[in-house]
Amino acid sequence: MFLTNGEGIVFRGALGPWFHADTKQFHLDDDAAKRLVTLVIDEYRRQHNEPPKELFIHAGSNFTDEEWKGFEGGAGTATKVIGVQISDAFDDLKLYRMGKYPTVRGTALPLNSTTAFLWTSGYVPRLDTYMGPETPNPLLVRVQRGECRLETVLKDILGLTKINFNSCLFNDRLPVTIKFANDVGDVLIAAPLDDGSEPRLPFKFYV
Repeated sequence: MFLTNGEGIVFRGALGPWFHADTKQFHLDDDAAKRLVTLVIDEYRRQHNEPPKELFIHAGSNFTDEEWKGFEGGAGTATKVIGVQISDAFDDLKLYRMGKYPTVRGTALPLNSTTAFLWTSGYVPRLDTYMGPETPNPLLVRVQRGECRLETVLKDILGLTKINFNSCLFNDRLPVTIKFANDVGDVLIAAPLDDGSEPRLPFKFYV
């Protein structure tokens, strides 16, 4: 869970056979999805004495009807849930610009009201350079569930590429919500807790 102030709390979801070989994607069942979001909402309520008004769920996979039912059930009626699919679009599009530097970091190319290409790496005018070895590739961002302005989602993702506190890089290509899950997920499931409780440590302890 990452808040607007950049602080994050780490939760470990339920163990299970969530990988589907036919689609090569991970999907939770209704119960696991509900329990995970309930953990998040309860922790937010503990810190702020009220549930969040909005909860954005980032995933590399799409959202099935079953798991989305669980997410909404865990969030309750006080929290609006938005599901955002973020995938690598390195094979889909190459964008070039005149001059010696590539596309500006933060460039977005909307395809419709819910889908856009987003360049999270590229030329940074403030630094007057591009910190990369080749033409930057975009991410494909899709608001798949719920309703939210696409511009808001893109700005959030761009900001979340700069929350890797353990790196000297100006930014990562993937938002921390996706990159962190990929990098640390195997560590979390490899370290079961004896008392059965779930780790809820600040994000900074994991980077």
